[in-house]
Amino acid sequence: MRLRHIEVFHAIMQVGTISGAAQVLHISQPAVTKVLQHAELQLGMPLFERVRGKLIPKPEAHRLFAETEKLNRDLQGIRRLAASLKNRAEETVRLVSTPTIAVSVLPAALTVWRRDFAQTRCELATFHTSEIVNALRLGEADLALSLQDPRHPGIEAEPIAQGALTVMAPAGTWTDAECAQPITPAGLSGELIGLADRDPLGEMVVAACEAQDVHPVFHTVVQTYQIARSLVEAGAGTAVLDPFTAASAAPGKVQCRPWAPTIPVQLYLLTASHAPLSHGARELAMCIGATARNLLDKGCS
Repeated sequence: MRLRHIEVFHAIMQVGTISGAAQVLHISQPAVTKVLQHAELQLGMPLFERVRGKLIPKPEAHRLFAETEKLNRDLQGIRRLAASLKNRAEETVRLVSTPTIAVSVLPAALTVWRRDFAQTRCELATFHTSEIVNALRLGEADLALSLQDPRHPGIEAEPIAQGALTVMAPAGTWTDAECAQPITPAGLSGELIGLADRDPLGEMVVAACEAQDVHPVFHTVVQTYQIARSLVEAGAGTAVLDPFTAASAAPGKVQCRPWAPTIPVQLYLLTASHAPLSHGARELAMCIGATARNLLDKGCS
């Protein structure tokens, strides 16, 4: 089967009609019919039963679909990459970030960057790190930000700011003298706010506690660091968070103490290997790094 045959075949398998496939592919119904007929002619067998305007896949069609599914996904990825390369001629910087950094660091960094790049278009999206890797590899983003190094052979990870794991509690929880000292897992008390299972930071916290024979109980478990921070600000409990989220908390509503033993947390600039950044994108990365470091210097109130 030719690539066009596979594309039409998959569209029909997904929607079940000639007209639906034509809409998905943005081509005419006669064109879909012609391609399907040619594919069936080449294969020497029909792939569908025609029943009241619908196409019912034969067993052979299901087997063919399973075998060609990866090829079709690769084809779509190539089309997306080609479109991205075509659009790179425009004055656009495409940045993707994990939600944590998008909320805590990017607003101030973009404000500074805009002073010198007022007319440059910037597209900002938030993804999880695994999705960020795909966006960079397909050329759908120029640069990205994450607290994780994905350790992917096609991705360059450059540390641009470093802090440490931080314990954040509602204002008034600790004395000034206590705030000046690190806190160990054994020192955690009161209502604890946990992070979702398989969250890298949450796993580090639990591992550090268990290494000291401490087994924290989380009655509240959240999906994002921002929710944890908001709960602490509202007085709902104590959380162990990344330093960027902790430093961006509302002044006067929280207290922060460093975690002991110290666990470093890096902010990484991620780019596709062998894909140099434009001047505007590189300047944006520098603004983000400087803003992140300034935020950590300010620290948690």
